[in-house]
Amino acid sequence: MNSWPVKPWVVLVGPPGAGKTTVGRLLADASGRPFRDTDTDIETVTAMTVADIFVEHGEARFRELERTAVAAALQEYDGVLAVGGGAVLDETTRELLRGHTVVFLDVDVADAAARVGLNQSRPLLLGNPRAQLTKLLAERRPLYAEVASLTVDTTGRDAPAVAAEVLAALVPA
Repeated sequence: MNSWPVKPWVVLVGPPGAGKTTVGRLLADASGRPFRDTDTDIETVTAMTVADIFVEHGEARFRELERTAVAAALQEYDGVLAVGGGAVLDETTRELLRGHTVVFLDVDVADAAARVGLNQSRPLLLGNPRAQLTKLLAERRPLYAEVASLTVDTTGRDAPAVAAEVLAALVPA
């Protein structure tokens, strides 16, 4: 039995549309590690979509589930981990992220809006996605930067290029 704690190889944070899931899967494939997304963990445990949790139980309940899912993944998982865009809003979660390799996938509002479009599965972006993204980015960008070991701008870039940059930073030649 290992005496050292299990830690994710890398944790991806960033706003909706930054590419956490897409880049995460590419990093997992390139590194031979598994991929995990805490939003998927929450959906599995609750047998509900994230959007349905927001509608039926509210954002506060979702954030509780998210805090628990992130804490569990940080403790038990050793692959590529993507956490929900709002996970950094929780002070406890930010504290738990310290000491991990955290990559902030940054993106500008125009690219994020184009990538998420009018996606009904993103309840915080309903109504005017561009305005909501502008607000989310202003509120969350300092929190993403606070927990990040590395920041990579995904604006105007395809996922393979972003994944290659992250991989190069994690596994220097």
